[in-house]
Amino acid sequence: MNTFKTHILAASNTFYEGDCESLIVPTADGQYGILAGHCDIISAVVPGIMTYRIPGEPDRIAAVSSGLVKVEDGEVLVLVDSAERPEEIDANRAREAAAAAKEAMLQKRSIREFNAAQMTLARAATRLKVKSSINQ
Repeated sequence: MNTFKTHILAASNTFYEGDCESLIVPTADGQYGILAGHCDIISAVVPGIMTYRIPGEPDRIAAVSSGLVKVEDGEVLVLVDSAERPEEIDANRAREAAAAAKEAMLQKRSIREFNAAQMTLARAATRLKVKSSINQ
């Protein structure tokens, strides 16, 4: 299978740089797949599960937060606030964050605070889903 250069950068670290056979990122319109030779695009990334395949290896997954993906001249750049492998996720901390976000959503606050709580809840739910994938 053909490959393409991929740069997955989180705010605090370089998550992955190298060749990929395929990449699937979560967007507002659903999962967006990228293969070698993909046309140039820029799209928003939403909190969710990103799947990527390194040549000769099985698919890998990661929990990603909001950001963007850019395909240009056959290279892919993913910029996100955070990207975590299943083994890096603390399930207890994610459950606590989800509970706090649910509580914040129930309180009568501004729409901005409500939206921030929704994003926190989405990130926590994604982290728990990715973490549970290694326990199966």
